[in-house]
Amino acid sequence: MSATDLIADMLTRIRNANMVKFEQVDIILTKMNQSLADILKEEGYIKNYKVLSGDDDHGILRLYLKYDEQDRPVINGIRRESRSGLRNYVKHDAIPVVRNGLGTSILSTSKGVVSGENAAKLHIGGEYICSVW
Repeated sequence: MSATDLIADMLTRIRNANMVKFEQVDIILTKMNQSLADILKEEGYIKNYKVLSGDDDHGILRLYLKYDEQDRPVINGIRRESRSGLRNYVKHDAIPVVRNGLGTSILSTSKGVVSGENAAKLHIGGEYICSVW
């Protein structure tokens, strides 16, 4: 399978795996996807992730999804904000607050991929990659 937007593919796989309550989901390994997995882990949206070698040239990033005590997914929603056809850039003073602070915005900045809260602390803006709540 060939995906042109690997970030959107990752987010869709996470969304679909959450709907059917899978414990883990496999994603194509890229530096950006691994950076997004780092943010999701540190913000508490996933349990963990592991980098595996794949059959072909691509590696596999295996995410272990997280559920609460009532077996509901921790990730209630995940949305791609900037895409290849319409890039969405924000300044450090205009970083969006997701769900009145209950969610997380993820930005690609000059300091790497960071959460919106960390970008505001660093006073840097960047490309608004996605929102998670």
